[in-house]
Amino acid sequence: MTAAPRPPEPPTPVPPAPAPRKAGRNIVVVMLGTLGSRLSGIVRQLLINAFPAALTDAFLLATRVPNTLRELLAEGALVNAFIPVYKSLDTDGRRSLARAFSGVLIAVNLILMALGILAAPWIAGLLVPPGSQISFELVVYMTRLLVPFLMLISLSAIAMGLLNADEHFRESSFAPVAFNIASIAILLLLPHSGTWLALGWLIGGLAQLLVQLPSLNRFGLLPTPALATHPAMRRVLTNMAPFTLTAGARQILNFYVQRLLSSGQYPLGTVTGYNNAETLFTLANGLFVVSPALAYFPRLSQNAADRDWASFRTLTLQALRLVTFLAAPTSALLVALSGQAVSIFNLSHALDASKFRAGSGILEGWALALVPWAVNTILLRTFYARERVREAVTVSAVGFVAEVLLYRVLTPAFGYFGFGLATTITGTVMSAVLFMMYRRRIGFALTPFMLHLARVLPIAAVAGLVAWRVAAFLPAPGRFLPGMLGLVVAGGAGGAVYLALAAALRLPELQGLMSRVRRR
Repeated sequence: MTAAPRPPEPPTPVPPAPAPRKAGRNIVVVMLGTLGSRLSGIVRQLLINAFPAALTDAFLLATRVPNTLRELLAEGALVNAFIPVYKSLDTDGRRSLARAFSGVLIAVNLILMALGILAAPWIAGLLVPPGSQISFELVVYMTRLLVPFLMLISLSAIAMGLLNADEHFRESSFAPVAFNIASIAILLLLPHSGTWLALGWLIGGLAQLLVQLPSLNRFGLLPTPALATHPAMRRVLTNMAPFTLTAGARQILNFYVQRLLSSGQYPLGTVTGYNNAETLFTLANGLFVVSPALAYFPRLSQNAADRDWASFRTLTLQALRLVTFLAAPTSALLVALSGQAVSIFNLSHALDASKFRAGSGILEGWALALVPWAVNTILLRTFYARERVREAVTVSAVGFVAEVLLYRVLTPAFGYFGFGLATTITGTVMSAVLFMMYRRRIGFALTPFMLHLARVLPIAAVAGLVAWRVAAFLPAPGRFLPGMLGLVVAGGAGGAVYLALAAALRLPELQGLMSRVRRR
């Protein structure tokens, strides 16, 4: 069996991998932080929905610009490219790399901010096709207001990456909550105008950065940015380059979707409905998939740095079992209760049919994709941890291109549901390809994982059916109170059935989660 090659590094002392008990606490802490972030994000999205649809559609299109640049440059690329290199260095090397990397990132951000402000009309033209009901001038104006968000979120991502690399998850996991709380305060206290809607986003980004600085200083991780070089910088940039290309392909997909939804083909309010569905899917995916993956990633990186491939394989299987155990019932319940879920964004007595139909249809399809994308999330991080970035991003880029093509094929036939169906198909195929590549490099016993899925998926389907039947006896969704009633009663019934069946099958993931929660 051949270990995955990596650039040679002199042997340096590295901290030992955390004990299993600490690792379990890390997962719980990250999940709690994510839960707080996503729930407060739902409150923020609920308040945004109180604005006129013409304003919210323009605002949500404009947020795509800084969010695109953020993913291309900051959060995703930093975590997946920076942490494996950072974990392979000694203490002095880590500090000097943090200084050099943060300095370069700030310089690049300044250039991109200037370009973003100048190119705002061109960017808005990509998002708002001719004949759209959305105001082109309003999108341009909000885009220019939101571009500085990139600098704030990039610095926040540096802080989060440094804290996560040293496994200080408590301090970084709750930073997004500060973003949402600050944004909510602006939405509640200041006039309902496009200017304050955009500025609330910026103030939230500033809050997310500021709350992490005391922890960085306390742990001795606060870097002093400098335009300097470091021997490991080339490895970081080499890892970032293909990841950035993949993230760019995904953002091209997002731009295509936003342009499609803002065209005259769909009614006003569809973009907001799409973002409502995205908020809920992000809640489920962030809590039950990304949070465990984030907690496992530093340990995977440490195993790779130590060439401990037996532990690496064991940890991979453990992570895959956990995320699919959590994602499967969530997927089934969201499919069954998609209408109830998106209803929580409607506080008014009137039903906005376009928002409701778009949100429920898109969420129902996306929910099916939760399990295959949970598998992808873990497998991709195993490649990043081994610095096999090029292989992983090649699969991802091909997958995103295929997803765009499937959008064009499936949405005319299946409507809003076609978005999620395309994502489910590409996610399943990508999972299969990543498994083959993983096994060829370091080996992997696939049978135990498939047996795990054979038990988890059927009981999740039963839970979804129970929720669907219970919801049939409750008030029709469309507004906040019926939506919440359906989620609590029908969702609670389905969740209880899943937990009971998991306990009857003695699934170790349930026992492990319960023990971790008790230790909290």
